[in-house]
Amino acid sequence: MNGIDTSKDVGRTTISPDVLHKIARLTTLSVHGVCRMATSKGSLNQIFGSEDDKGAKVQIRDDKAYVDVYVVLMSDMNVRDVSREIQSRVSRAISEMLGMEVGGVNIHIMDIEFSA
Repeated sequence: MNGIDTSKDVGRTTISPDVLHKIARLTTLSVHGVCRMATSKGSLNQIFGSEDDKGAKVQIRDDKAYVDVYVVLMSDMNVRDVSREIQSRVSRAISEMLGMEVGGVNIHIMDIEFSA
């Protein structure tokens, strides 16, 4: 070839857990049937957290992302279909945007919104 070694490690990239949280949260909110994000019962975020802290917990284990999503769904939607759509979209968004493998996306339905 041309004698240039392009495989050198020139540095590293780190991704804040806040970035993963934001991706999971915004992706979830884009799914039809999601009314809003919720907090887990007994969470300190429920009392002290800001609106941006709601809705998702992300853990990194063995270079994989594990996401727990807490949502309030609309009453006229199929819970199973909405949950699967959230799982699919969140997993795909993290994989495509960050190139990170997703170990699992758990959906926690905290309430159903019954509108007048």
